Amino acid sequence: MRILVVEDEKKVASFIKKGLEEEFYQVDLASNGREGLEMVIGNEYDMIISDVMMPVMNGIQFVKEIRKNEINTPILFLTIKDSTKDKVEGLDCGADDYLTKPFSFEELTARVRSLLRRKETQKDNILAVADLRMDLVAHKVIRTDEEIILTPREYSILEYLLRNKNKIVSRTKLIEHVYDFHFDSGTNVIDVYINKLRSKIDLPNKKQLINTVRGVGYIIKE
Repeated sequence: MRILVVEDEKKVASFIKKGLEEEFYQVDLASNGREGLEMVIGNEYDMIISDVMMPVMNGIQFVKEIRKNEINTPILFLTIKDSTKDKVEGLDCGADDYLTKPFSFEELTARVRSLLRRKETQKDNILAVADLRMDLVAHKVIRTDEEIILTPREYSILEYLLRNKNKIVSRTKLIEHVYDFHFDSGTNVIDVYINKLRSKIDLPNKKQLINTVRGVGYIIKE
C-alpha cells in the first residue's frame, strides 16, 4: 500500500513516515497542498493523510481540488482544529476521516487500516499465484505451508508484482511504488531486492515464480 502524507511540519511528517514504513506501508511526503496535488495527479496512491493548516495551499483547498479531479482516494485529515465546525468543514470538503493533534500513533494506524479496508471492501485480502499466498491483513507470506519472512521493501515489491500478476512490471514502476518520490531511478537497487526475494520465494525444488524480462522488467506468473 502506498500512502501520501501532506504535512508542513518536518518532524511530524518524518515521525508519520517512519512509523508507517515500519507497518509495511510505502510513504511519500509533500510539504503543502500544491505539492501534494501534483503528486496525487502524477501517481497512484492507496490513501492520503493531510494536515489542514499549511502554506501555499491548505488542506481544505487541497482536498477540494482532488475531488474536482474525480480522484476518490481515501483521505484522512490531521489537524489541531478540533471544533465541531472544523470537523464538519473537513468532512464536507471531501475528506473521509478526521484525527486531531496530538494523536497516538496506535490510533493513527487504526484509522489508516479502517479507511483502507473500506477501499478494499470489494477486493480479496489474499493475493496468490500458484502455491504462494500473501495475506494483506496479517502481513504474512506463505509458500505451500512455510511462512516466508520478508523485509518491508521486499514485501512491498512482492505485493506490487502480485497485484500485477501475469503483467510485465518495469523497474521504473517498481521504484515509483516502493521508494520516495525523488528516488534516483538509475540505481540497480530493484535488481538487488529481486535477487533477495528469489532466494526466499523460489525455494529449492520449487517452480520459479519471479521471472525477468530482459531490458524491460519483471513478471510474476503461474
